[in-house]
Amino acid sequence: MASKLTIGFIGAGKMASALAKGFIHAKLISARQLIASDALEPARATFAREVGGKITVDNLEVARSATVLVLAVKPDQITEVLKQISPQLQKHHLLISIAAGVTLARLEAAVPPGTRLIRVMPNTPALVGASASAFALGQAATRADAELTEKFFSAVGLAFQVKESLLDAVTGLSGSGPAYAFLMIEALSDGGVAAGLPRDVATRLAAQTLLGSAKMVLETGQHPGALKDMVTSPGGTTIEGVHELEKGKLRAALMNAVRAAADKSKKLGQS
Repeated sequence: MASKLTIGFIGAGKMASALAKGFIHAKLISARQLIASDALEPARATFAREVGGKITVDNLEVARSATVLVLAVKPDQITEVLKQISPQLQKHHLLISIAAGVTLARLEAAVPPGTRLIRVMPNTPALVGASASAFALGQAATRADAELTEKFFSAVGLAFQVKESLLDAVTGLSGSGPAYAFLMIEALSDGGVAAGLPRDVATRLAAQTLLGSAKMVLETGQHPGALKDMVTSPGGTTIEGVHELEKGKLRAALMNAVRAAADKSKKLGQS
């Protein structure tokens, strides 16, 4: 299957490059099986340099050359791009959209009936092979399409199939979540500096602490609360810090952030 597969990226920005590099690194595809288009020359040049695939300014050339088309343009460009490539779409094409907030219904309305579509919500840690993605199938997408999508997006992190109605929640949690994590790393670093640590040491310690904690959740399968309890000794330092976080309503703030971002995603999808 991989030897016959060709993947075309319409939009050659950072996410497209990250995904393409992940696919190649996982040996799912080779650079010669990739093509990307972009109106911006710097984006094309970067994709060619970092990925090694063929580049073009012509979206139609991508549609003619590839069997899987990844729509990696901004949401406000999707309708125009689909209008442009629609005449080239055939039964062998699978379209994968990573445009945030653009619903399957909107995508399906802009392409020929029966076009196989999948909507994916990845996140920026795809740039380092640690993405958390979720995807939903369009009406004509097959089980084989779902398996292919899961296989490829798992190459750059974790990938889960969900109902489309849950993609707004995914956007609020993992789509926007890296920003929440970066804020926590920055705040922990600030705390370390306030306690006397050099800034570079504090930031690396903070980042490694979140990375290690996340790995423990994923690799042990234990509930985060149980892992938290393992660190909080009776009368120790950690429970004092946890108490301060509870007084600051950290849990409520994070829950509210996810819900607010999910609500915003839902509104964007209706516009």
